[in-house]
Amino acid sequence: TNRLIHEKSPYLLQHAHNPVDWYPYGQEAIERAKREDKLIFLSVGYSTCHWCHVMERESFEDETIAKVMNDNFVNVKVDREERPDVDRIYMSFVQLTSGGGGWPMSVWITPDLRPIMAGTYFPPVDRWGQPGFRTILQRMADKWRRDTAELQGFSSSVVAAMEESLKMAVNTSEDLAIEEKFKECTKLYKGRFDGVWGGFGHSPKFPEVSRLNFLLHAFLHSGIFLNRADEDLFRAVSYTLEKICHGGIHDHVFGGFSRYSVDQKWHVPHFEKMLYDQGQLMTILCNCYRVRPRKLFLDVVDRVFTYMCSDLKESRGAFFSGEDADSFPTHASPEKIEGAFYAWLQGEIEEAFQVNAGKLTEFTFNSLEVFLHHYGVKGEGNVDHNSDPHGHFDSKNILMITGSLQKTAEHFKISVEDLQKMLNVANDFLHEIRNKRPRPHLDVKMVCSWNGLILTGLSKLASLEESTVQEECTKVAGELFKFIREEFFDASAEKLKRVCYSSTEEPSTNPPIYGFLDDYAFTIRGLLDYYEFSLREEVLEFAETLQKIQDKLFWDAERCGYFYTEANSDNLIVRMKEDYDGAEPSGNSVSVKNLLLLAGYFDNSDFHDKAKKTLHHFGAMSHFGYALPEMMSSALIFDTGVNEIVIVGPENDATGEFIKVIREFYIPGLTIFRVNTEDPKDFAKIKKDTYKMTNNLPTVHICFNQTCLSPETSVENVRRILAEKYSRPN
Repeated sequence: TNRLIHEKSPYLLQHAHNPVDWYPYGQEAIERAKREDKLIFLSVGYSTCHWCHVMERESFEDETIAKVMNDNFVNVKVDREERPDVDRIYMSFVQLTSGGGGWPMSVWITPDLRPIMAGTYFPPVDRWGQPGFRTILQRMADKWRRDTAELQGFSSSVVAAMEESLKMAVNTSEDLAIEEKFKECTKLYKGRFDGVWGGFGHSPKFPEVSRLNFLLHAFLHSGIFLNRADEDLFRAVSYTLEKICHGGIHDHVFGGFSRYSVDQKWHVPHFEKMLYDQGQLMTILCNCYRVRPRKLFLDVVDRVFTYMCSDLKESRGAFFSGEDADSFPTHASPEKIEGAFYAWLQGEIEEAFQVNAGKLTEFTFNSLEVFLHHYGVKGEGNVDHNSDPHGHFDSKNILMITGSLQKTAEHFKISVEDLQKMLNVANDFLHEIRNKRPRPHLDVKMVCSWNGLILTGLSKLASLEESTVQEECTKVAGELFKFIREEFFDASAEKLKRVCYSSTEEPSTNPPIYGFLDDYAFTIRGLLDYYEFSLREEVLEFAETLQKIQDKLFWDAERCGYFYTEANSDNLIVRMKEDYDGAEPSGNSVSVKNLLLLAGYFDNSDFHDKAKKTLHHFGAMSHFGYALPEMMSSALIFDTGVNEIVIVGPENDATGEFIKVIREFYIPGLTIFRVNTEDPKDFAKIKKDTYKMTNNLPTVHICFNQTCLSPETSVENVRRILAEKYSRPN
């Protein structure tokens, strides 16, 4: 047992019984490295990372390799989800020196924390002419003893290069050229769109939700401001979501999405299920449904909600980080295999149908035959060998729909309704069978920023009257808001905490890890979306409070935009500023929209000014809209102005009908207020005497693009006005 046994992070605890003398990242390890004049070996990963497990098994559990590590280095383990600040600094070095990156990340750094050499996964021994981990360890130790001064000089130049790479060209023009940037990036997206399988580029394929969000906004924008809705933009979003929902990246048996697909057609996923993917995909599926309703998207997002509440939800209302890709194939298996929990032999499915035949008697067709056809199940397995280099899926099947419900129903001459009902019954009993298998590891860390993304997803789903889980989703969203305000927010320090842990665990004796930019930006966005749904005033006021704290802690007063970390943070060699929307959007991108909405809600010129300055700071980047699609979406709102809707009326069903109609539509850049005529009061920028009912009827005041329409007292007129701009034909 090593020092990691005293940590709370599931990833660090996984390594607590390695023979390696691990330290957590902190002053104790740094002081020892300085005292003994040793390099620090920094190993960064996370608990659901497949290749992190492989490197642990091959190298960190090996006594001989551990001795080399312990004799020559101070060895430090970092959970990148707990300490994304450390991860981002050294990942930028990996990318700067190799052009790529990933996890596990392996970095050798000087006692004063400057990097000199890095990589990702290393095999334990030399292979195919490439040095293995043990060889590299010995070389680095020898090099440090022989050429300390040379390596220190190199490390100084590395840090200087990293600092230089963080500087951006200054945008001297007042004109943000938003229209030009819009045209450039939509052209790029159209050029990279995969018209056969959806998504962008080839393989591996990630959902890239920030890009889909922008394209959906761009579609609506084109219809309103370019006189013609660009259907190619909508198809890129809708078709990609269809293929993701049909692919193996989607868990057809119980719901939820894996992180990415190793192939072009979304079939064979990297099976870890991460919380941030669930939240972002919930949001884009709901928003796409609100533009043009499609039952597939609503059914899938309902199932994502069910999966999260069943498998990821903590009792107090927040959600755990994710589930591992690896698990034991059987309870007697000595070794975990990626995807073992999710793959099926055809014989296993046939046996399940035989055992559960009594649940299928109402169907007049051959349920097994239809199921195998619909999901592409084959006796020899349906996984391409190119997608399975280790042969883990020989004779196995990963469920995938290559057609559609309609095509399967037509093929077997049955109704879509009966087909869907049979698939639901079958997936239910397959889920029961699958749950008897050894489960993948669950990371019980609760990350603030990711729960912010979930609050957005829950708020979007709760807005849909057609959802089968709307009532439960409304309740769960309220519980999560309560957890964020009472658990993630440290009122005494006036800061968000980065992580919380399960209430069943012993409280940590370590000081809390306070939040980074993403924790504030994503949480504020979640609060704004939850307010838009709930219209609870205290939610919007809490969002404003957090934005002011974020500005105080992270704003760059000299060059503008937000740093990722607070000033004077301990043991960090550079202060990063993110400029890319990847698997998660960057904190700066999300912040621009947050600032614009809060400026609209509170008539706050400082918020608006910070949004403008952030756009100017990043606007000089080449391919701005392609690198920062979330910020490009915010730039459109900045250019055209926020939309404002004020609902005036008493707390009754008639007023509620207007709220329901407004929730039907996806309106980017919406600020919304409700004025209760039975208890009028000042709230945010709204003065209680400003807005009145017309003819003593509940009334809606709508302002789009700096133009206010006549007050409306007809629900159908409000629906018509919104539909003219924001679709939703049925």
